[in-house]
Amino acid sequence: MGITTWGILISVAFISHICAGNPTVPLEWKVEPSARQKTPRRVQTGHMSRPQCIRKRDGPSNALKYYVGNETTYECSDGYKLWGSKTRVCQPNGKWSGSTPICDSGSGHCPDPGIPPGGRRTGHYFGIDDKVTYRCDQGLTLTGSKVRVCQESGEWTGAQPACYHTFTYDTPEEVTASFAASLRDSLTDNQNGTQHEKRVLKHNFDLAKECVQKLIEKISYFEITPKYELLAFATDVKEIVSISNPNYADLDILTELGQFQYDEKGDKSGTNIAGAFKHILERMAFFAANNKNFKDIQHVIIMFTDGNANMGGNADPIIGEIRSLLDIKDTREKFLDIYVFGIGPEVNKEKIDGLVSKKSDEHHFFVLKNLEALEETFDKMIEEGDSVGLCGLYRSYSKGTVKDNRQKYPWLAKVQITRPQEEGSNCLGALVSARFVVTAAHCFRFGDKEDLIKVYLDDDSRSVKIKKYRPHPKFNPSAKKDDGINEFYDYDVALVELQEDVSFSIKARPMCIPCTEQANRALHLSDKAKCKDHEDMLLKKEFEPAQFMGTHDLRLKNISLKLGDRRPHCIEDVKKAKDMDKVKDANDVVTGNFLCSGGIEGDSTDNVACKGDSGGAVFIERKRRLFQVGVVSFGVKNLCLGGNHSPDSDRHSRDFHINLFKVLAFLKEYLGDGTQSYTPLRFID
Repeated sequence: MGITTWGILISVAFISHICAGNPTVPLEWKVEPSARQKTPRRVQTGHMSRPQCIRKRDGPSNALKYYVGNETTYECSDGYKLWGSKTRVCQPNGKWSGSTPICDSGSGHCPDPGIPPGGRRTGHYFGIDDKVTYRCDQGLTLTGSKVRVCQESGEWTGAQPACYHTFTYDTPEEVTASFAASLRDSLTDNQNGTQHEKRVLKHNFDLAKECVQKLIEKISYFEITPKYELLAFATDVKEIVSISNPNYADLDILTELGQFQYDEKGDKSGTNIAGAFKHILERMAFFAANNKNFKDIQHVIIMFTDGNANMGGNADPIIGEIRSLLDIKDTREKFLDIYVFGIGPEVNKEKIDGLVSKKSDEHHFFVLKNLEALEETFDKMIEEGDSVGLCGLYRSYSKGTVKDNRQKYPWLAKVQITRPQEEGSNCLGALVSARFVVTAAHCFRFGDKEDLIKVYLDDDSRSVKIKKYRPHPKFNPSAKKDDGINEFYDYDVALVELQEDVSFSIKARPMCIPCTEQANRALHLSDKAKCKDHEDMLLKKEFEPAQFMGTHDLRLKNISLKLGDRRPHCIEDVKKAKDMDKVKDANDVVTGNFLCSGGIEGDSTDNVACKGDSGGAVFIERKRRLFQVGVVSFGVKNLCLGGNHSPDSDRHSRDFHINLFKVLAFLKEYLGDGTQSYTPLRFID
């Protein structure tokens, strides 16, 4: 079975006054047990501290008021079993923690479906074909299924209902748990396609587009080949990428989306949701006519909107036509998913809920505070740590704390070497697999003891034990002393083997190493790609933008690698280094195994490395994944004096980095060793 994800119907009408919201917004739910159902008894209420906000006045006059942090505890009468959460806490997003408590005697064919906070239910018999109907208290909006029917399978039709207030929204964690789980089921089935669309105001357009790009990237982490129909709509519908384009196979989806401009969307005075769905229907019909396996393909529609359509009519009949085209019946519900993300403070929850799929134990409608929360959701959406092959992942944003900043650089390792009788060493490194860190060989000295070497990962609060450090066998700093070169750094690379595998998480993820199958997938290359294809893709410009980390305050340093005809001039400056004045040929010091950065080329000035930056990864971004191409080795000048930890280069200051493409045999010997207890990386020729 294939998958077509039709539409990022991103019809988001973002309001200029969107804000983070007050974390002490009050909640108000009514607890009113039905006469014929054993509802859990609320046996205690948490401390009612004085709220730091205005008391809400628009709810029922007899409703119990709950504020952020308030707690309720439930128990059942004799003969009934409690399902769901025994204790629930009022949360800042206007929802209760945990799940709806239900008292069930087990006598029904279907389990008691429960009553959501702020809701009421009609129907208390749970036999086959029995119905239950839900409504919400005044001021609350019902999402999910209004009517649910007990099926012969013992499951209820439709989706679990919920009652939302105007200030209720979903957290990124909640959306991740629901949306990702459902979408993952589709993505792991097979392959075929995807579509997306939107309407936003100018000041939020670029961020919204970035969120769409992030979602497409998350989908690409799975080993599928989706097809995308990208749409944007306001009054009119504009195609960004068309699935019917005869040159579709040659298009870079993210590039096409990135180049699409806000002004290209034409008249922006309306919100035509029905028109967007109609366009999707037309493209689906085209796809059906040209694909004999159309009904075996799974289709997903993802829409971003506030739900406030002001033209184009009702979208419901068009959604009905889509369902008819796909022959969606009880046994074929899995072939169509319609998700909607409502973003901002003016979401029309009732209208949106009518658009989404209603499936048992699945949630297709989400409300988020703002675009920042949406971006965080997509970062959390797919648990990349489940696979060692997902290298080069990182978070592109931070909440500002030290620990949160660390998640932007999850591959970063700090290597600390203690020597009892002399000064130790501090270097950086990169986690490249669950068992290995790549760093510089010159960080170590003959006789260093493994038990005196610490490697810090995650948030740097704890060290991991190492099993062995392995400098490159050809690394020999004194190899050319007789030639007047007192320090020779060729092959300045080392591997540090950890005693145990690292558990990958958002704080500890591997960097991509070129010429591995993992990097090949991250680069979106075919299975027939060669190592040379990686090198051509990563090191292709004469001035190739790259970065490495500064050890002080974890600062990113920006450089350009001088390649091709630009390299000889770059390495020539090594003669200006201390004790190198007698060197006649720069290639005697900076062999072909080095990359070169620094200097001033036109208007471009690089950052330079400082003490402690040695061993760090020199990396390049492709497909929004990070690929290590070098290891920071040595430099011509020390410009990091007077507390300046991120200085710019001067005209003759250069840094030299070991080129990983030149030491792949060494890396493969250990990282690719399939005879050991650790999972090897799989290298390509």
